[in-house]
Amino acid sequence: MNTNLKASAELGLLSQAPLWARLAATLFGVGRLRPGPGTWGSLATVLIWWWLSFRIAPRAQPFAAVLLALVAILIGIPAATRVARAVQLKDPQFVVIDEVAGQLITMIAVPVSWKSLLAGFILFRGFDTVKPPPARQLEQLPEGLGIVMDDVAAGLYALLIMHVLVHFGILPK
Repeated sequence: MNTNLKASAELGLLSQAPLWARLAATLFGVGRLRPGPGTWGSLATVLIWWWLSFRIAPRAQPFAAVLLALVAILIGIPAATRVARAVQLKDPQFVVIDEVAGQLITMIAVPVSWKSLLAGFILFRGFDTVKPPPARQLEQLPEGLGIVMDDVAAGLYALLIMHVLVHFGILPK
């Protein structure tokens, strides 16, 4: 089946998922951007976090990042499950709520600057692509749990490196 027909078929099936699940799983349609919907989802999350950082006191930002990541995980797992079932795929590329969760985890307690946002974006995308253990194994969990949890692991790896970079002064404190 050619790529356009496959995409059309997936979108037709996608309409069978509840609206809330489609909106959450695709980050309000960001997941439909091409190429690389996961990259677009991560980029949108970085831009949203940058925007929010001007509206949240610096001392409250770590709590806000944790809270937003938890919301993305708790909404993302059932949303990804519903969408994956509707389109009959294990891990549809247009589901990007998992990137939202992982990218937010990457930024927990990291001071916001253009350097930290860029480093966090690159690190998270790298770990999400490579999927070092146990991220690859978490991908095998059922339905939305597997879709989301491998990105949570990638976010934790990126978070660790981000804090090493901040600790050694490579990123601003």
